[in-house]
Amino acid sequence: MFFIPGFLISAVTFPGVVVHELAHYLVCRWTKTPVLAACFFRFGNPAGYIVHQAPDAPWKSVAISMGPFLVNSLVAMTVTFPAGLKVFVLDATGPLDILVLWVGISIAMHAIPSRGDAKSMWNSVSGARAGVLTKVVVGPLAALIYVMSIASIFWADLIYGVAICMAPPTILVHILARS
Repeated sequence: MFFIPGFLISAVTFPGVVVHELAHYLVCRWTKTPVLAACFFRFGNPAGYIVHQAPDAPWKSVAISMGPFLVNSLVAMTVTFPAGLKVFVLDATGPLDILVLWVGISIAMHAIPSRGDAKSMWNSVSGARAGVLTKVVVGPLAALIYVMSIASIFWADLIYGVAICMAPPTILVHILARS
């Protein structure tokens, strides 16, 4: 394993940073949580951010934190499906396919919520406002996010990015081949 500074990874995978922050922003709008400041990409640490007021319900905080996982994953799968089909199934690669896969993998790499997102989720349910069931569901989820964000040191985000772009066309072809 070799180490590449986070700001370089963010610069190379900037489409993922933009979609990640856009997902936070859109979920804030959906939950009617006021956004105080927004930066969708910059060269620095963090590469992007959304500052919002504290949500008025724990589920809103969880939704805002998990938004990038759902949005980035769906956008990456949708964008890369045709190129993924050509590259991973048909073994026919062109320059446009490589560009599309770079965009999609970049987006998928930033699907994993940050440690700050995990902390926000945990803080939203650790008080008396949240019920036991909410705590039982969100606690392990926040821990998993925290572990995954640390695992990015070992390229877990890249592995997820490639897998999320490779799996749908491959699985679909295998399902259709059996019918």
